[in-house]
Amino acid sequence: MADSFAHLHVHTEYSMLDGASRLDEAIAAAVADGQPAMAITDHGNMYGVLDFYRGCKDAGINPVIGTEMYLAHESRHERPSRRGKSDDSGGDVGGGKKLYYHAIMLAENNTGYQNLIHLSSKAYLDGFHYKPRADWETMAEHAEGIIATSGCLGGHVLQSLMNGNQDAALEHAARFQDIYGRDNFFIELQDQGIPEQRTTTQFQLQCDLAPYSPQ
Repeated sequence: MADSFAHLHVHTEYSMLDGASRLDEAIAAAVADGQPAMAITDHGNMYGVLDFYRGCKDAGINPVIGTEMYLAHESRHERPSRRGKSDDSGGDVGGGKKLYYHAIMLAENNTGYQNLIHLSSKAYLDGFHYKPRADWETMAEHAEGIIATSGCLGGHVLQSLMNGNQDAALEHAARFQDIYGRDNFFIELQDQGIPEQRTTTQFQLQCDLAPYSPQ
């Protein structure tokens, strides 16, 4: 299995307006491709987790439970006003900030699964502003057993790079690493033909993270 591959960033029919994959069809495709495992990382929710878990088990592949969490810039209690049109990367609020950011979070074990449930619940109950948002505080409180990645172009790290601020990108990445640990935080690389992805990937490949030092 050293050369095997598994998708760890997957949107299903439970990602509103962003996922077209039916659970059973996605699982069948993974099996047909010989993948030993598959993740579910729907936007801002975990609604499909139980059906996904059962479907993967029935198909004989390992289910990786996760979500693509929405995050506030700093605190889930922030209520910034949107400027202009909203988009999938968060909608502009001025000052180079977004209404919300993205990050992939995967359960490494049952403790991680329980912590994902806590994060998702708090995002809806305490942080809902356009989207259900977690933040740095709740991530730190419920970090055990979770593997996190820097996410897509809508993540803190890549948004900083797209704004030309490499120092902020490193700071955000280091902050994630301090919360989840060096072995449980990963820089996510994507190439779907989007020019911004190719530009930001060059910097990410050279990333050397130091511990986060709050100002």
